Amino acid sequence: MQTVKWWQNAVIYHILPRSFMDTTGDGEGDLNGIISKLDYICALGVDAIWMCPIYESPREDLGYDPTDLRNIDPVYGSLDDFDRLVSLAQARGLKVFLDQIWSHTSHKHPWFLESRENRTNAKADWYIWADPNPDGTPPNNWLSAFGGSAWAWCPEREQFYMHNFLKSQPDLNWHNPEVIDAVFEEARFWLERGVDGFRLDAVNFYIHDPELRNNPVRSPDDPIPEGVSMRNPFARQLFVYNFCRPETLDYLNRIRQLVAEYSVITLGEVTLCEDSVALAAEYTAGDEKLHLAYNSALLFEEPMTASRIRHALERVIDKFQEDDGMCWMVGNHDYGRLRSCWTGKDEEGNPYSDEFYQMMAGVLVSLPGAFCLYQGDELGLPVARIPEDIPVEAMQDPFGKELYPAIQGRDGSRTPIPWVADAPNAGFTTGEQSWLPIPKGHLERAVNIEDNQPNSLLNTWRRLLHWRKGQPAMMHGNCEIMETPDPLFGFIRETEEQKLLCLFNMSNEPVDYDLSAYDPCRPFRTPYLQKLTIKDGKVHLPGYGVFFGSLLSVSEQSDRLPFSPPVAKEAISS
Repeated sequence: MQTVKWWQNAVIYHILPRSFMDTTGDGEGDLNGIISKLDYICALGVDAIWMCPIYESPREDLGYDPTDLRNIDPVYGSLDDFDRLVSLAQARGLKVFLDQIWSHTSHKHPWFLESRENRTNAKADWYIWADPNPDGTPPNNWLSAFGGSAWAWCPEREQFYMHNFLKSQPDLNWHNPEVIDAVFEEARFWLERGVDGFRLDAVNFYIHDPELRNNPVRSPDDPIPEGVSMRNPFARQLFVYNFCRPETLDYLNRIRQLVAEYSVITLGEVTLCEDSVALAAEYTAGDEKLHLAYNSALLFEEPMTASRIRHALERVIDKFQEDDGMCWMVGNHDYGRLRSCWTGKDEEGNPYSDEFYQMMAGVLVSLPGAFCLYQGDELGLPVARIPEDIPVEAMQDPFGKELYPAIQGRDGSRTPIPWVADAPNAGFTTGEQSWLPIPKGHLERAVNIEDNQPNSLLNTWRRLLHWRKGQPAMMHGNCEIMETPDPLFGFIRETEEQKLLCLFNMSNEPVDYDLSAYDPCRPFRTPYLQKLTIKDGKVHLPGYGVFFGSLLSVSEQSDRLPFSPPVAKEAISS
């Protein structure tokens, strides 16, 4: 029997500490806030938590601009708080992933402050420096993902330095072995503290073309980079030389060797490329690169149709080998929330209903591989809008500030979690206000409201995630896509001990489906409250209906598989 590693089918709960829970009254979440909600996280049925950066930082970009990769920013707590969080999480069976920013630092980091002094200091080549063109312009045409040139002028050195993101985030020079050694030493600090995994930020941005060649222009026939609006000039170039370099693969092998010393797992962010599925597969192929890399096929603002998800799954099955580390990303701090990114309307012109998102939760827990669930998406929080929910003057995201109103930015998916609907600041903080406003529309989806509604999205997620753990086919089975007409989407997950047919109605209209080709097929116990039956060889699926069928005979089918374990309710005041 195939040995399945825990991370190959893990559900990773993505936490934005600043917006999770505040225990100090300063309006910003902290490590003790996460500790106070560990029982809530465990009750979801997830396997691990991944925290956004908690390092010392000016926080011009949510902490993705570190000044000290070995210290906790005081707003979040202390190293003792971190150690306590890791210990308490692991005692509950939760793995802990820590964000690692290795492609760049803050411009206030001691490394950069030394590097910028002159061209001869010990760290002169730790960042990417280049002379101007004879006319004084930047050395090439590379653009920053956040707008404008990817080059900023440094008067001390009379040179430009490269920044793929903000000017305050200078890129490290991974072509310098000293840089890699230094970065790995920072990583060892956390490996020694017992973390279970690293989420590697912007892993496809580590390497640049040392010749600094110009990027070619993106033609109308070229694919658009995923998650990038054509209203952003960044999308007008083909990303050939500034990132997504083929040399990256050699460095991934060195990363794997590092974490292997500690049996730690890597989860790579593959972002802003034309094909995240193909690149994620390349970055995880074999056992000498990353363990996991998440793809963005289901992340972007497009209608979620049967054909879209079928195409995404076909590509994943085509690109990933059986043991490769595929991870689905369906929401995070950089993109719209799950409830909002799947734009579209039903046949009557209405926005997708709760039933749609309950159905999609079933899709996600049934897909092969691991997946990340972003905080608040289990509640069905919609993305906050500017200026309706967040006043323009309250915006925090530098990307949003730069390009608003053409682009909303990322603040809308970063608002604090509403814990108690009728409490000040929704129970997130005892302070006067939170760092970002909590939209009024989020209060009806507060944890204490959904906790007491049996068929809420929160309780649907809880039941599904716990149920999934007891299904061998869902955890590590093969996946075969079914031939189904729109609006149906289906596939079969199979192991030696279990074979399940998974069928989803992506429409709000009822649909009958003939199962005679899959005889014998009988309804399989699921966490959904709806009960579906087979009559005359057909199953009747109501709008956004879900059907799981066992394709083993009664004598073959195990009866030990649980329906749904009891779910511990959150102690809201903890």
